Amino acid sequence: MSTHRQHIENHQVYFCTITCYRWLSLFDLSEGYDLVYQWFDHLKSRHCHISGYVIMPNHLHALLFPTEGSLNKLVANGKRFMAYGIVDRLVKKGQSEMLNQLKAGVQAAEIKKGKKHQVFRLSFDARACFDEPMIEQKLDYIHHNPVSGKWSLVEDYTKYVHSSAGYYQLGMENKYVTHYKELGSYVA
Repeated sequence: MSTHRQHIENHQVYFCTITCYRWLSLFDLSEGYDLVYQWFDHLKSRHCHISGYVIMPNHLHALLFPTEGSLNKLVANGKRFMAYGIVDRLVKKGQSEMLNQLKAGVQAAEIKKGKKHQVFRLSFDARACFDEPMIEQKLDYIHHNPVSGKWSLVEDYTKYVHSSAGYYQLGMENKYVTHYKELGSYVA
């Protein structure tokens, strides 16, 4: 995956992954899934289409199609927003041990900038999807994530609530998703 790179091409589908610090299940522990949906609302207001996603307890995958601005800035702002929300919720839940672990993860240079908690990995992964088969392969991977490997979040991947699988497989309405075929001639 491409980390620490600038992704400046707009009108391109990117397969993006944002991972919680040390793979901790922070979305689950903080009950912060709604923070991701709030970020999705912001992305849509910035004309960035979401063509697929899954929010797991400790990471999220999304197919993003920015039409203006930098993908890096959109993701950085989203990570910052979600991090503040997660920390706030952990404080309210009295999760002092977890907060101490996140505090200990902040690098010295970041402490000097005023950062108090390391909620996500420093970078994010992004890979440009060059054609329809690649987009479909990434969607398949995303949608099967809740039932793959160590995860057994549901028995039927199309029923996982924090995913676009129901939209693609069952025709369920999803206000966040723009079908990749609706992105027009930008997708090869």
